[in-house]
Amino acid sequence: MTQIAPGIDAAKWRGLQLDDPDNNDWATAVDIFEARLQERYIEPADFLIASETNQPPFKRRFGFTILAIDCLLVETLEAFIEGLEDTDGKSKQTFRTFLRTRDQFAAEFTSDDLANKFYKQFRCGILHQAETGGDSKVWSVGPLLRTEGSAMIVNRNKFHECVKGEFQKYLSELRDPKNADLRKNFRKKMDFISR
Repeated sequence: MTQIAPGIDAAKWRGLQLDDPDNNDWATAVDIFEARLQERYIEPADFLIASETNQPPFKRRFGFTILAIDCLLVETLEAFIEGLEDTDGKSKQTFRTFLRTRDQFAAEFTSDDLANKFYKQFRCGILHQAETGGDSKVWSVGPLLRTEGSAMIVNRNKFHECVKGEFQKYLSELRDPKNADLRKNFRKKMDFISR
C-alpha cells in the first residue's frame, strides 16, 4: 500500500466522502494533509533549526538543507492551492506565484524580478547545483530578505517561519466549507497522489 502520510495509506483517502462540504470527512482530509507535510517537511526543518539555536550564527551549517526543504514545500503548497497534479514545466511560475501572492512573502517579494531571482539563485541553485547562484547567501539572522548589490541574502529561519505560517493559513482555509474552489483544487492534487 502507498503511504500518503504517516500510518495512512492511499485507500483511506480514496474512502473519504468529500462531496458534501459539511461532511466530517473534510476534517480527516485536512488532518491527513497536515500530517503528510508536517512529517516530510516542517518537522525536519524545525529539528535542524533547533539543533543550531545555541550556536553563534557563523557556526550554523544547515542553512542550505533548511532552505532546500522549504523550497520543496513552497512548490508543493502552491501546487495544492492551484490544483496542479505536478509542476513539470510550471515550477518557476508556481514558485513565483507563491512568493508574490501569499501574505507572509508578498511584502518582501515586491516584484517578479525579486521572485525570479530567488527562484533561480536559491531554489534552482540549491536543488540542482547544491549551491546558491551569484553572490547570494543563506543566513540565519537579520531580515527575511535583503539585497546588497547583486547579492540576495535570505534568513533561512525567518523564511521557514513564513512558510509555516502560510501552511497554517492554508490549512485553516481548507477547513472552511466556504472555500469550495480551494477545496476542489486540493482534492484534485490529493486524488492524483492517492491514485
